[in-house]
Amino acid sequence: MFESYALLLGSTLSAGTVLAIAALGLLINEKAGIVNLGAEGMMLCAAIAGFATVVITHNPWLGFLAGMAAGALLAAFFGVLVIWLNTNQYATGLALSLFGVGFSAFAGINFVQAKLPESASYAIPVLGDIPLIGPALFRHHPMVYAAMALTVGLIWFLYRTRAGLVLRSVGESPESAHALGYPVRRIRFLAVIAGGALCGLAGAYLSTVYTPLWVEGMVAGRGWIALALTTFATWRPVRVLLGAYLFGGVSMLGFHLQSSGVDVPAQFLSMLQYIAPIVVLALISRNPAFIRANMPASIGKPFYPGS
Repeated sequence: MFESYALLLGSTLSAGTVLAIAALGLLINEKAGIVNLGAEGMMLCAAIAGFATVVITHNPWLGFLAGMAAGALLAAFFGVLVIWLNTNQYATGLALSLFGVGFSAFAGINFVQAKLPESASYAIPVLGDIPLIGPALFRHHPMVYAAMALTVGLIWFLYRTRAGLVLRSVGESPESAHALGYPVRRIRFLAVIAGGALCGLAGAYLSTVYTPLWVEGMVAGRGWIALALTTFATWRPVRVLLGAYLFGGVSMLGFHLQSSGVDVPAQFLSMLQYIAPIVVLALISRNPAFIRANMPASIGKPFYPGS
């Protein structure tokens, strides 16, 4: 029994890593006042870019770089439209998501049956051999631990550095930041690119490590869940990480119940990972004042210099 719980914990950390990395990227966007609804499309394009790169080069780390580049490129295109051309952020994000779904399906036609090279073992010496704890905590891919380190680094950046203070000020009051001489549009653009790169990293991790294959639409709504995570976490990195593990654990719970012999319809278990964010968001939305108190004031609003 304890072995099954250890397996559930380990799979939760792995599943939550995809959501955590993508949600941290979206958090950077929203701290700068930009809402990017195109996470699903960016993750899909990054997933096929990373997968194809690993198939061709047999180098998984180049796959991560390719995924980040794909995500950053699409985010840059989105940034030009919403920051300099002042298009509607929500409509542009939805268009980006639809584009990513279609383009990734087209680009991945020749890679559906492709196989990745056998992955190496990443168990931490000594710690990975500890009964129960070792398999649950110390036998993961380095990206699992990188997501945790990224959370700590983002906390330090946002709340302990001048650059983080400037980023948050742009999200709270871009007019005031502009009056102080900060290049608001450039800062927002860099934040959008950084967020896109992290979404791309999450997509590449999904297709090369978590589920090492390419299937059309394999992101399966994780981009939307990551977007919901930022609100669920009230725009705080630690809560983003914990929320990612919560939703990842809910999605893994279905497989755990099935393997334990629980007679639950498979369709219901598949819905769990989507039901959980909806329920949580509905509960926290009962107090709109709490959301407004933590949400960046200019989020989703265009900035007009000189206005």
